[in-house]
Amino acid sequence: MNATEQARFNMVEQQIRPWQVLDPAVLHTLQHIPRELFVPSTYQALAYTDTEIPLGHGQAMVAPRIDARLMHDVALKPTDKVLEIGTGSGYLTALLADRSHHVVSLEINPELHAKASTNLQSAGISNVDLRMADGSAGSLDAGPFDAIVLGGSVYEVPQALLDQLKVGGRLIAIVGEEPVMQATLYTRTSASAWDHKALWDTTAPRLLGFKQPSRFTF
Repeated sequence: MNATEQARFNMVEQQIRPWQVLDPAVLHTLQHIPRELFVPSTYQALAYTDTEIPLGHGQAMVAPRIDARLMHDVALKPTDKVLEIGTGSGYLTALLADRSHHVVSLEINPELHAKASTNLQSAGISNVDLRMADGSAGSLDAGPFDAIVLGGSVYEVPQALLDQLKVGGRLIAIVGEEPVMQATLYTRTSASAWDHKALWDTTAPRLLGFKQPSRFTF
């Protein structure tokens, strides 16, 4: 095992398993997707550390355990069609693609979109449709989806995204405002009904293009 493989192994054993990510299929994905390919060259030494990594444009890669827990809790199946909002570096995109049939990923920033495309090609990931678009509107032409994953935080999940779930489909997002946000799982239970459940507390960088709460000053 070389140094990079050892660092990836340590990430899984020391950061991810303790965060209640125990599904063998998810752990296998995390063990073999090379995270270093998705980290900006300036921060290569941090590829497998438990920290956010800046991507520029106000965006960042979240700590690996957060991506891992999102993956675990959305419970993908190999037949699933997935929508990802906020491609970022493409790392979460690669994880989702490894566990599903097809991923449509939306990124609003042109530089991040271009870089993610290069990163995914370097990793040999081919079942992804990368699009430059405002993720808050979703992707009507490609839906409906078995799963939708938001790669950053939002104040609230737009109804437009919930509407693009199949019945039985799941959407996972980090919702709320600092200092405490909650990873929340939404499930479409019928044509007109959705359940939601708060799963765990965390924080994450804001996704661009989503509605923010009004600020009143008196």
